[in-house]
Amino acid sequence: MGDAMRRHHRLAAAAAGLALLTGAVAAVPASASAGAAPAASGTTAVKATNATKATTRITNARTATHCTYDRLVIDAKGALPPTTVKRVTRLRYDGSGRKVPLAGTYFVEIKLSPAAAHNAAGGNTYKGPRLTALRLPKLKGLALTGDFEGVVTFGTSFTSKPSWTTKRLHGPERFVVDFGHADTCR
Repeated sequence: MGDAMRRHHRLAAAAAGLALLTGAVAAVPASASAGAAPAASGTTAVKATNATKATTRITNARTATHCTYDRLVIDAKGALPPTTVKRVTRLRYDGSGRKVPLAGTYFVEIKLSPAAAHNAAGGNTYKGPRLTALRLPKLKGLALTGDFEGVVTFGTSFTSKPSWTTKRLHGPERFVVDFGHADTCR
């Protein structure tokens, strides 16, 4: 076999390996669908519905209260990436590992990946709160805890054990987490 033929076979093998790797990563199932109740383990993973060609930019996070739930909305520019919502024992800043100074007894972490809260030049695309105490019926604090290595992470704090549902809304793109509480409208 000539050198040209060997190079062709090596390139074909490398391309096939890359295709298998890419397919294997894309085929990893989410543990829960959008809008589903949290999994028994206290974790909700929501898989993206569209392939992400460019890095999704996280632009804002907003909170509001309703009669039976407090809502966290994370705004994105680009296709929503896979997102994981899970209980954690404490909140830490990604990269440094420093403790996040939010008061509370219970904590929930929301991770979006692949995503960034900055542009290619390093400028911030995220304009929302970075660390804020809240006085909502359930949700007591919100922090942007990470924009590190293609992962954007938020932390939330509570004084009582939280339960939640998630959904993905489009036009514009946003990820929603509703934290249930007793009816405050009666």
